[in-house]
Amino acid sequence: MQAILAIDQGTTSTRVLAFAADGALLGQAQKEHQQHYPQAGWVEHNPEEIWQNTLWALREVYTKLIEKGIKVTAIGITNQRETVIAWHKKTGEVLHNALVWQDRRTEAFCQSLKEDHEEEVRAKTGLPIDPYFSASKMHWLLQNIPAVQQAAQEDILAFGTVESYLLYKLTGGKKYLTDSTNASRTLLFDIHKMAWSQELCTLFGVPEAALPEVLPNTADFGITSEGILPEGVPITAMVGDQHAALVGQGCLEKGMVKSTYGTGCFALTNTGVQAYTSKNGLLTTLGYYVAGQKPVYALEGSIFIAGAGVQWLRDQLAFFKDASEVEGLVEELTKREDESPSGLYFVPAFAGLGAPYWQGEARGALLGMTLKTDKAAITRAMLEAVAYQTYDLLQAMEKDLGAPLTEVLTDGGMVQNAWLMQYISSILGYSVKIPKITETTAFGAALLAGVQVGGQVGVYTNLEEATTLWQEAQCFTPKMEVSLRKAKLKGWHKAVQTVLFHTKED
Repeated sequence: MQAILAIDQGTTSTRVLAFAADGALLGQAQKEHQQHYPQAGWVEHNPEEIWQNTLWALREVYTKLIEKGIKVTAIGITNQRETVIAWHKKTGEVLHNALVWQDRRTEAFCQSLKEDHEEEVRAKTGLPIDPYFSASKMHWLLQNIPAVQQAAQEDILAFGTVESYLLYKLTGGKKYLTDSTNASRTLLFDIHKMAWSQELCTLFGVPEAALPEVLPNTADFGITSEGILPEGVPITAMVGDQHAALVGQGCLEKGMVKSTYGTGCFALTNTGVQAYTSKNGLLTTLGYYVAGQKPVYALEGSIFIAGAGVQWLRDQLAFFKDASEVEGLVEELTKREDESPSGLYFVPAFAGLGAPYWQGEARGALLGMTLKTDKAAITRAMLEAVAYQTYDLLQAMEKDLGAPLTEVLTDGGMVQNAWLMQYISSILGYSVKIPKITETTAFGAALLAGVQVGGQVGVYTNLEEATTLWQEAQCFTPKMEVSLRKAKLKGWHKAVQTVLFHTKED
């Protein structure tokens, strides 16, 4: 038997999963890493900790496979996007903590560029100027960290997103590469020319020489160096996590939508080989790019706080000890009350509001509290906010595509909460489907890696063949009266407008 390994490096943990050619999960290992918050709005990770966790998980899974007589054919890497790492190009020494995609320290710098450059940047990248993306983080490191400044002056600076850093480490410093999907999230990559933009590098003050070479998602990225694993294993795919989930969900046709519920929520719809310019606050991005084919584009909506909101209730407010308790807590409350709108709305703008609002300075608010408001009510309001934000995203997609959506394919840790999935379906007004293989991000990376080596080892001959492995496990359909749905959404939008009003006043 053969296996493909997927390194899934996420915002809160690193996982390695092993898949058989038929999609069966053969093994996995996971380790969390620490979140660092130096100041309000600042979020950092320790790259060395991430690397050591990756190495541990990789060896853990690999060893158990070999003990069972299973050969590892290839490795695919998928990762948290936009997070930036700076390191010494020759020694691999990390020059500063990673600046995470949630980090908002560059808000003022981004605002200073918007008036004169927003249109130019969006035309090339499909993205607005926002701290969410990588370029302003690179600019901050160059302006504020002496070690980064010196490395740039000596032409030994390596700037990369997480997959690029992991590849460098896995290959013993021999490969300094990225893939097109991760490059498309930096604000430095022209998604139409499929190349770094010299003009954008100049605008953000980032030396192009410090950026890695860009390859498609499927490519020969290198081989694990001696000492990493007992034998060298080819790395044949790299892809941003949301793009990997698009592939893992089998969304290869125009108009298909997937929505991933993890730390944040990210919804993508395939727009084919055409890059749509959103008029409704969405992002234009690469969907995926298989070597030898045309790039496939997507529209994306990003919610900054989804699972992170539940984590906040657990860790900061101690509402419960484990996230698995949330569904029971909310179901019990719902049974006690009728279905009329409670009037309680949680706008979880802890790190600003993402699509379709793009208000980075907005802050979270809990509106409509009474003396009956308890931890169960607040927890439910947090979950309801995930559904309402999903509605906003998918409504924007419908407007941009000029066609109604009929279903959404979901994945991520929060899909285990059946109450939430049912509520999302009721608020959207159409089907929400969960696949049998719920590890769609890692699975998508494994599929891409398998396609690259398929002709050699008989795994997959093409992506279309690989994605036929998708099977439905559960389907939720709307169960809410239309009038009630409209009333709940009306209350949500009033709550958002209240937050936006106070943001402007400040």
